[in-house]
Amino acid sequence: TVNLGTYLEERQREAARAAAADGVMLSPRRGFTAYFHHPDEVAAEFAEAGLPGAARYGLEGTFWLHGDVDDWLDDPHRRALLLDAQRSMESEPSLLGASGHLLTVAHRPG
Repeated sequence: TVNLGTYLEERQREAARAAAADGVMLSPRRGFTAYFHHPDEVAAEFAEAGLPGAARYGLEGTFWLHGDVDDWLDDPHRRALLLDAQRSMESEPSLLGASGHLLTVAHRPG
């Protein structure tokens, strides 16, 4: 489920706005620092590291925004529908930023 309750806290909203502006999330609640890549940055970083042709996948897509996603995953028929829908759009560039997490895969040359 999605916990939007933390957004009620002013310092959490400030941290979210700052992360949207510069990509650095300084979590006031959990005490961590994270860097949020723009989806287009990741493939370039892989190429610079000698791993060209990286494929990007949005792991959750927009389904993480649905409060009842656990119910869908618990039901075999609905899980199959959900996974089919996710597979159809997991690599769509315009939707990568909507996913909670990205996975980038590349093969080492040679």
